[in-house]
Amino acid sequence: MEVNDYHVSPTELQQLEKRGYNQDLLPKDETKRNMDAKNYFTLWMGSIHNIPNYTAVGGFLFLGLSPLNVMLALIISAVVVAGFMTVNGVVGSRFGIPFAMHLRSTYGNVGAKLPGFLRGCVAAIAWFGLQNYTGSLALLILIGKIWPGFLELGGDTMILGISIPGLIAFTAFWLLNVAIGFGGGNILNKFTAILTPLIYIVFGGMAIWAFTVAGGMGPILSYDTVGVTRSIHPLFGYLMVINSVLAVWAAPGASVSDFTQNAKSTKQQAVGQTLGLVIGYAIFAIFSVVILIGGSIHYDIQEWNVLNIIDRWDNFPAIILAMAVFLLTTISTNATGNIIPAAYQLTALFPKKINYKKGVLIASIISFVIMPWKLMENADSIFIFLNTIGAVLGPVAGVMLTHYFFVNKQQIDLDKLYMDPTKNNKNNQYHGINRQAYIATIVALLLSLSGQFISSLKMISDISWLVGFAAASIIYLGLQKFSTKTND
Repeated sequence: MEVNDYHVSPTELQQLEKRGYNQDLLPKDETKRNMDAKNYFTLWMGSIHNIPNYTAVGGFLFLGLSPLNVMLALIISAVVVAGFMTVNGVVGSRFGIPFAMHLRSTYGNVGAKLPGFLRGCVAAIAWFGLQNYTGSLALLILIGKIWPGFLELGGDTMILGISIPGLIAFTAFWLLNVAIGFGGGNILNKFTAILTPLIYIVFGGMAIWAFTVAGGMGPILSYDTVGVTRSIHPLFGYLMVINSVLAVWAAPGASVSDFTQNAKSTKQQAVGQTLGLVIGYAIFAIFSVVILIGGSIHYDIQEWNVLNIIDRWDNFPAIILAMAVFLLTTISTNATGNIIPAAYQLTALFPKKINYKKGVLIASIISFVIMPWKLMENADSIFIFLNTIGAVLGPVAGVMLTHYFFVNKQQIDLDKLYMDPTKNNKNNQYHGINRQAYIATIVALLLSLSGQFISSLKMISDISWLVGFAAASIIYLGLQKFSTKTND
């Protein structure tokens, strides 16, 4: 059944506003839906080239997959992610509603609080802190190149597990990210439009350098990774890569309506996101493998931290430029995927007390207090973090998509969704808790997390997002059919 985009009228918007909803939660009218395919194309392309993504590629090479297979797995992953982002963004682009209201349409006005908290407060704030820390490592190297004595400040003194130079770099980078967060989507659109071309110029240059010093593509594709300890079937290796990439996008993918609510049309966001993610990841797949392996061949040391490769260069201007671009890409990723969704969700959880800017401030403070440098104390930390995020948000995504397309048949009643708190809403379909959705989410969540605690189920944790998504979808559909038969 074809469903056309719905644009709320000024009269409807005034009625909804009178019910006490702030501007951040109200559906966007036609005047505010100004993002076209070009905006969505550039929105995510810059977010792909960040430090944790490069670190993850180094981990993929340790799975036993060949460099070519890693590239192919990344491209396939991009197609899957693009499909997920586009399809889950349909609700926002068709009705102009943000993620918080998308959740309400699935879980109910009370039920939406838990999945909203998981995405907006747990995943987003943790990711915001982690991205700030990885970005601060690049800033630390950058400052150290300009002012070597900075790295000696405080000697061996550690504060809360981090050196004084490290803490200064983290705080400075954190403040910069907070400032971008306050600017919101409008600042971000201008920021990404300038940044995206710069990203591909710089990283293209890095790839050409690595290709040259490695002696061409032959040595790179035939590179034998030392230290591979896991023997896995190549097909499962592909699934692990796909799952990890999905986990990277699990948080922005779940709340993508916060961005697609501003789309001029569903077609615009679908075309823009698909092309941006697939083309962006295809380029990233080649660049990342070539840079990491080419650098390892050149320096005769297996080095999967792209920052360490850059730090070994003897060209000072090139180091400054590359580090600066990494800092900018981290800011772009942090804004789109973390701080903006976190602020929106805090607004949704406490609409009478918190607006968008207060949400940014609260989320930012929490991200500092949790000491994200502790999340990166060993080499496996990033993968444990990704698998946990995937396990938490995969079930939520599964229920959201299943509910909208198969249960609601792509229909949403905005008048009922934005219920009047002064009236009796007990018979409102969006009131209270959608119990079937809750049961499916919790059961799938426990299943996808089981591999973290039961060694015999370790395989599940390696594909936690996929397991959680599939399990939640199947369980929810089953409960819906059972409920319908019981009512009959």
